[in-house]
Amino acid sequence: MPYRLLAGYFSLVLLCTGCGFQLRTDAELPPQMSRTQIVIDDEYSPLARKVRVMLEQSGVQFVNGEQATAILEIPVNLVATDVLTIGDNARVQEYRISHTVRFRLLGADGQELIGWQNLRQAREVSFDEQKILAGSREQEYLENELAETLSRLLIARLESVPAGSG
Repeated sequence: MPYRLLAGYFSLVLLCTGCGFQLRTDAELPPQMSRTQIVIDDEYSPLARKVRVMLEQSGVQFVNGEQATAILEIPVNLVATDVLTIGDNARVQEYRISHTVRFRLLGADGQELIGWQNLRQAREVSFDEQKILAGSREQEYLENELAETLSRLLIARLESVPAGSG
């Protein structure tokens, strides 16, 4: 029996390596971002917290003012809910949660390393008035998922900065 388990394990490992699967590693950010200042209205928003954690995992130190070698500006971090359909009883049946982010990366000298970028993600949700408590929990879950997705996209864009620029 242990041989079957061991053979199954090795088969799974071979299958994963054969398909090109690799564990996600820390972001390879440009050296200019070693000491970064983040400028965002709500530094405790889900997106700001997730971006900060991802950057810290990649070795970025957060500083303020003149110590910064790069400045990440995020002036737009907007979560919106739009009604899609209304039922016969004049109640919402479906709605869309969208999250929009606008950002840019500046060097210490004020030169743009990445110009203004816009990212947007949206999810559509069906509303069941019989499960109102579950619906509010689902909305919170989706907002966090959107923030997670957008923070990963933002970090991927930051990785595209050439190492010698700035």
